[in-house]
Amino acid sequence: MPRAATGESSIARAARIIAAFTAEETSLTVTEIARRTGLHIATASRLIAELTTHGLLARGPDRDVRIGVRLWELASRASPISSLRDAAMPYLEDLHAVVGHHAQLGVLDGDDVLFAERLSARDAVINYSQIAGRLPVHASSSGHVLVAHAPPEVRDRVLQQPMPRYTAATITTPDQLDRAWAAVRRQGYAFLPGHVHEDATGIAVPVRNTFNEVVASLSIIVPNDEHAQAGIPALLAAARGITRTLTSHRPPNCRPD
Repeated sequence: MPRAATGESSIARAARIIAAFTAEETSLTVTEIARRTGLHIATASRLIAELTTHGLLARGPDRDVRIGVRLWELASRASPISSLRDAAMPYLEDLHAVVGHHAQLGVLDGDDVLFAERLSARDAVINYSQIAGRLPVHASSSGHVLVAHAPPEVRDRVLQQPMPRYTAATITTPDQLDRAWAAVRRQGYAFLPGHVHEDATGIAVPVRNTFNEVVASLSIIVPNDEHAQAGIPALLAAARGITRTLTSHRPPNCRPD
């Protein structure tokens, strides 16, 4: 496997190039990719050309660089996310029809919530999340649910991370966050009015597998008003339905890898 003078493999450098793209910035110049990855522009250009040849990256009309269709195709085969999404979709659609705003499915990835699916509506309240997008766990209702039920070492790690403030309601101290997680475990859901945007309330509940492990969060984003809590019963019912689907599709004596 070819390596740079620094000892870094070509695969590692290619991975850095792909990781340079974000949910908000899906099109970048070669110069910007080189800057973000710390690669020499000639090295970045050569690797981009190779990745483009294999369809992992693509060139736009103005020669900007984008994620390629082939990479999307391969990523869509990620079986844990794919099977989870398939199990959740019927319930996600019903939930979306009830709340009329945003309904979404998230998983824990590092110290972020990664959103596997989101259903929305034209006139829905503002929502910063998007499919394949991320939000920090300290500010999002999905994040509260996922970390509240995570192993202690995960919670300890999150408590040591910076907690940027989005609104006056955003939790930004370890003590407050730890108390909020305890409330999630006690009441069975996270209720975060105005924590990411003043006009929106995030409400999330856990989705469990055969072994009662929390594997995802199901959440709704609704207006931050006196009606926000009305969607909680439908949210809990949808999560129970997804859990039943997940548990019915796995042999009882077979643990996941």
